[in-house]
Amino acid sequence: MPDTPEKLDLESKDLIAEKLEQLQQLFPNLVTEGENGKVLDLDQLKNEFSTEVVEGTKERYRLEWPGKKEAIVTANLPTTKTLRPVKEDSVDWDTTENLYIEGDNLEVLKILQESYFGKIKMIYIDPPYNTGKDFVYKDNFSKDAQEELEESGQKDEYKQRLIQNADTSGRYHSDWLSMMYPRLKLARNVLSKDGVIFVSLDDNENSNLRKLCDEIFGEQNFLSQVIIQSNKRGQTYKEIAKCHEYVIVYYRSDSGALGELAKEAGSLPHQDKHGEYDLWELRNRNPKFGRHNRPNLYYPFYVSEGITADNNLHSVKLVKDENHTIEVFPKNSEGVDSCWRWGKDKSLNEGINCDPQNIFGKQKRDGGWNIYEKARKSTTKAKSIWNDTAVISEQGTVESGKIEMSGILEFPKPLELVKRCILLATTSKDIVLDFFSGSSTTAHAVMQLNAEDGGKRKHIMVQLPEECDEKSEAFKAGYKNICEIGKERIRRAGAKIKEETGADIDYGFRVYRLDESNMADVYHTPQDYDQDKLELFADNVKEDRTADDLLAQVMLDWGLPLSLPIEEISIEGKRVFKVASNSLMACFEAGIDEDFAKEVAKEEPLRIVFKDAGFANDTAKSNVQQLLKQLSPETEMKVI
Repeated sequence: MPDTPEKLDLESKDLIAEKLEQLQQLFPNLVTEGENGKVLDLDQLKNEFSTEVVEGTKERYRLEWPGKKEAIVTANLPTTKTLRPVKEDSVDWDTTENLYIEGDNLEVLKILQESYFGKIKMIYIDPPYNTGKDFVYKDNFSKDAQEELEESGQKDEYKQRLIQNADTSGRYHSDWLSMMYPRLKLARNVLSKDGVIFVSLDDNENSNLRKLCDEIFGEQNFLSQVIIQSNKRGQTYKEIAKCHEYVIVYYRSDSGALGELAKEAGSLPHQDKHGEYDLWELRNRNPKFGRHNRPNLYYPFYVSEGITADNNLHSVKLVKDENHTIEVFPKNSEGVDSCWRWGKDKSLNEGINCDPQNIFGKQKRDGGWNIYEKARKSTTKAKSIWNDTAVISEQGTVESGKIEMSGILEFPKPLELVKRCILLATTSKDIVLDFFSGSSTTAHAVMQLNAEDGGKRKHIMVQLPEECDEKSEAFKAGYKNICEIGKERIRRAGAKIKEETGADIDYGFRVYRLDESNMADVYHTPQDYDQDKLELFADNVKEDRTADDLLAQVMLDWGLPLSLPIEEISIEGKRVFKVASNSLMACFEAGIDEDFAKEVAKEEPLRIVFKDAGFANDTAKSNVQQLLKQLSPETEMKVI
C-alpha cells in the first residue's frame, strides 16, 4: 500500500474523547472498553474518589432539573457543521480581525473549540431573561424530526428549534437551564486561564444562574454580583418598583483578575509639585480592629509644630526629636485605642523616608491631631453597585439615536455598561466574545474603547438570525432578522467613531454563516455506503461549495483562528490560499502533480491541504506527499 496523507475529519473537537484521554493519564483504571470504544467505568470512578461507594440515590448538594443529563450530553456531542464566509456582508475582509457569526450559538461554540480553546480573555452575554415572553433554544437531541416540529412552535431559517418559553410551562425554569448549561460549559473552554465572563440578567433566573455557574466555573471562582441601577424611577409591575438588574461575574480559574477604573474628576482635589492627591486618614476605621487584636499596628507618630507642607500638613517622624515632639496614637472618636492601616516598616519606607513624602500630621478643630496619607492613586476598584446615569437602560436608546437606529434597536444595553466590563477585564490585544450578541452593543463598545485608549482588542459576535416581527420598526425599515440589524449597527457605529475621533483602529468584521458540512454525507459516514456506491467517493465536496468555504472549514479543523490574514497567490496556474504567511497553504483545484508540489515546497508551508479529488489517482497523491517530505520536511500534508 502506498503511503497516503491523513484525511482531515472536519468535525468539531470530540470533548468526551479528550476528557477520557486526560482521565486515563491520571487514572488508567477508570477507562475501559465498551461497544463503541473507550468508556468511563463509573463504578471505578466512585471508588477512586470516595472512601465509600456513592450511590445514585443518595442526597447531595447540587442543582438538578428535568433534562440536565441531556444538556450535559448535548454539550459533549461533536458537530460536522461548518462556517461559510459571507464576504459581501463583511467590512475590510482582507485586514480585519473581528468576526460576526450568524447561527445557533451552541453549534458555533462547538465549531470554535479547536481554534479558540483558551484564547478568549473576556465573554459578555445578555441571554434571554426568561420573563415568560422570551424565546429559548430547544436542544433536545433525542427527538425525531416529527416530534421536533410539533414541539418547537417555530424554526429559524437554519432549522434550529426556537420556542417561546411561557411562564405557564411545566418546564419553565428547566428549559431555560437546559439551554444555558451546554453553552456556558463550552464557553468556559474557550476562556483563557485568566479569563472572565460577565452575564447580564434580572431576578427571574438569578438564583438558578448562580448555581449553574458555580457548577461550571466553580463556586470559588465567583467574583461578584454587580447591581445595575437600570431604571431610576423603577418599573411598577409588582408592589415594589424594580430599579435594578445584575451582572454576574466569574473567573475561569484562580488566575483571573480584574483591572481598575479611573476615578471621577475631582477625586484628587489637592495638588503639590508632585501632582494631584487626596488626603486619607491613616487610622483604621474598622471598629473590629484595634490595639487589642492588631498590636503591631498600634504605635506613635511624632509631629512637628512647624508647618512643612500645603494644606496645613506637618512633618512627622517615628522617633521623637527636638523638632517632632507631639505624640499621636491612633484613637477613635471616643478616645479608645484603635490602630493604623500601615505597619511601622511601611510607614517608614513608603510614608516618611521616600520622595515624595506621603505621611503628614494635621491638627483637628478640637486641638488634637490626625495622621494622613497623601493618596495619589488615580484608579479605583469597581464597586458592586453601578448607579450612575451612563448605565441606565434608557442610555441604550439614546445611543441608538446617535447612529440613526432609534426604534430599530430594541432594548439595547447601555454602551457604557458593556464598555466598563471590557475595560475591567481586558488589556489592549485581548479577544472579547459575545454569543448572544443581539444588536451588537459589545462590538460597538470594543471599537469605542479601542478608539479611546488606542487598544487593539478584537471582538467575536455570534447571533441566531431570528426573524423580525412584521409589526416592528426594524422590519418596516427593511431588516429581515436580528443579524442584519447587528451588522448594520457595527457599520454605523464604526463610521461614527471614525468621524468623531479619527482613531486608527479596526472598524471591520468578517461575516461567517453556520451551515451544514461542505462535505457530502459519504465523507463523514463512509461505513454506511455499499461498494456499489463507489462513485460517491470520487468527489465528496458538495456541488454548491466554493474554495473559500473549504478553506474556512479546514482552518477551523486545524485549529487556526478565522481572523488570520488570508492571501491568494497563483502557483502553476492554480489558485492557492496562504494563511498567516506559511502557517497553512491550501489548493482545492484538480491536477495536483509533482511539478506543482515542487513549486509549493519553495514556500515551506507548515501545513498544506488538497482535495482528495484533486489528484489523478492514489499513486499521484502518494508521489506528491513523498516529494514534499523531501523538499520541505517540516510540511504536514492532509487531504479532504
